[in-house]
Amino acid sequence: MSRVETKPSSAEEIEMIDENKVGVSGDVPQVATNHYADIYYEALEKYGEDGSIPKDAEKKLKRKLDMRILPLLGVCYFFYYTDKTTLSYAAIFGLQTDLGLVGTQYSWLSSAFYFGWLVWAIPSNLIMQRLPPAYYLAVNIFMWSTLLMIQAVSQNFITLMVLRILSGAFEAIADPAFMLITSMYYTREEQPSRISFWYAFNGLGVAGGGMLGFAIGHIKGALASWRYEFLIVGALSASWAILMFFFLPNSPATFLGFTHEEKLMIIGRMRRNQTGIENRQIKWDQVKETVLDYKTWMYFLLGFICNIPNGGISNFSTLVIKGLVHGNTLYTSLLGIPQGVLVVIWIAAGALINERLPSNSRTWVSALFMLPTIAGALGFLCAPTDAYVGRLICFYLTGSYQASFVIFLSVITSNTAGQTKKMLVSGTIWFGACVGNIASPFFYKTDQAPTYHLGIGSLLVANCLELGLFIAFRYAFIWENKKKQRRLANGEFSQQSINATAFADLTDKQNPNFVYLY
Repeated sequence: MSRVETKPSSAEEIEMIDENKVGVSGDVPQVATNHYADIYYEALEKYGEDGSIPKDAEKKLKRKLDMRILPLLGVCYFFYYTDKTTLSYAAIFGLQTDLGLVGTQYSWLSSAFYFGWLVWAIPSNLIMQRLPPAYYLAVNIFMWSTLLMIQAVSQNFITLMVLRILSGAFEAIADPAFMLITSMYYTREEQPSRISFWYAFNGLGVAGGGMLGFAIGHIKGALASWRYEFLIVGALSASWAILMFFFLPNSPATFLGFTHEEKLMIIGRMRRNQTGIENRQIKWDQVKETVLDYKTWMYFLLGFICNIPNGGISNFSTLVIKGLVHGNTLYTSLLGIPQGVLVVIWIAAGALINERLPSNSRTWVSALFMLPTIAGALGFLCAPTDAYVGRLICFYLTGSYQASFVIFLSVITSNTAGQTKKMLVSGTIWFGACVGNIASPFFYKTDQAPTYHLGIGSLLVANCLELGLFIAFRYAFIWENKKKQRRLANGEFSQQSINATAFADLTDKQNPNFVYLY
């Protein structure tokens, strides 16, 4: 391979990073290494300058990536969310009566899923760093789908509780894996719209769950309707997991169906992210930095706060709606459809607005979409008890918070660098999400049905706090950028070319070329 001496993109220059001081402490991070180092060096040699990839070729490449990656993630996310709401639909088809659930046992079943997730969230992320991510994700999807089918044979509270805990443990890797895969193939500017695409299947999962619930409600077989709910959704999800095992890529260097030239362009595009890629060595200096970085704990707090609404809506939306339609079970299933459609609309609107605004508008867009959900919660709480249609519309409005969360997920993927740190930060936000989802169902008191004033009140308070947190994040990132500029001016960082640090396994704090987006 020929070397262009004027370009700072050669293997020689990248390997020289360890001879320079990077960071305030003077500690020197290791250069990123992986099984495919040669193709990364070749990509930097050929596409190591801005504009070196022809625009038409890059546009065609992005379309091909979208067709190969996004449908796989999107449909998986559909089943992922439908899986979590299956208990909700089983509840309106007689699960509580058949299993003899009393008191807060249904709330415990709603939360049990997240106990497994809570325990396994961070270990699962660290395991994924050591393994091919697509294979690891597909195996976990297959396992949680199998456990979902087994839930159909449950005869009592304890059995279903144990199965849901195990399901949660296998499902803990889903969101972090989707975020990782998106960050491996798309630039930081492209990530909001791509994350919005697969996350929008969350809304389709709500709508699809409603249609499936309606269809399953008409099954007159040997089993109770709610048992078919677990069997059918689990079987469909397991089938999709098998497809993902064979077709979802593990690495840009081994992406089937792409030519060598296309793989070079994929890698060349990623140099702009400065977030590192494909390092399977767990680095303890990055573990330490993650724990000591205040932003990590802000991410945890965000995950906790925004999943207080999510946990309640996921498991109690059908019961809230059932109360508004006077207990008609099949109408309840159908009225879940517009709720899901609106979630898709909110998320799509968030992505479109973000694309049309100037750069660094993501935190403002996230804050903007908190306003409808706050208004919806207020309307639901303040409306007269007999204003069924008005309260139903207000309840639908509460779904807008999902657009805010989706946009902010792209902030997290864009602003966290270093492979170990990325895994830990991703695990941390979903760890917080588990805590929020565990706590949330207990705000929905059985004796407050169908208005659930305490539950809707918890949603309102959480949304107000989330709005404030988005603004706090914005100014934290601005402050971090200014702090790095001062350190560069004071010589506390050694100057490195963008290519020299592109695929070095440096964290966002260690990399002198890293700039936070907000």
